[in-house]
Amino acid sequence: MSRAEQPRVRGTTILAVRREGQLAVAGDGQVTVGDAVFKATAQKVRRLRGGSVLAGCSGGAADAMTLLEKLESRLEEYAGNLQRAAFELARDWRSDRVLRRLEAMLICGDAHHLLVVSGTGDLIVPDGDCVAIGSGGGYALAAARVLLANTELSAEQIARQALEEAAAICIYTNQNITVEVL
Repeated sequence: MSRAEQPRVRGTTILAVRREGQLAVAGDGQVTVGDAVFKATAQKVRRLRGGSVLAGCSGGAADAMTLLEKLESRLEEYAGNLQRAAFELARDWRSDRVLRRLEAMLICGDAHHLLVVSGTGDLIVPDGDCVAIGSGGGYALAAARVLLANTELSAEQIARQALEEAAAICIYTNQNITVEVL
């Protein structure tokens, strides 16, 4: 079976929410291969750089883990400077022959910054205080925006509730939610 004929791996919705100095990054646990749930408890949200950076990946698991490792390496190289580390990761992603083939996206944030590194090696600073990627990202983002505008919930509560709403709609998102908070 050629790569084009193989069932596509879909997985994990990642949402980051910032409110009142708090950053919450949440991810669901579903990995889908073709039309079947392959794994329900994937962990794609991580603390990096001694807990000062939160990151979450969406896409193929091996590709996501590769990106998290590369980001952590760049964070060490640039003494925890998230913007510089993410810029260098995006540059590597665009120029490295192996990295260019990765099918994943990355959200990363610290006390001051929230960034997305796209599957094409673009570095994006999102508008507003929330951003989402992955199969159910649009649903989670819409829910988070409404909750930010109309409630006093914490970043963690918004992230969890928005992912629960996405899981109720998106067949590629489940309710095995992991939330990390700074």
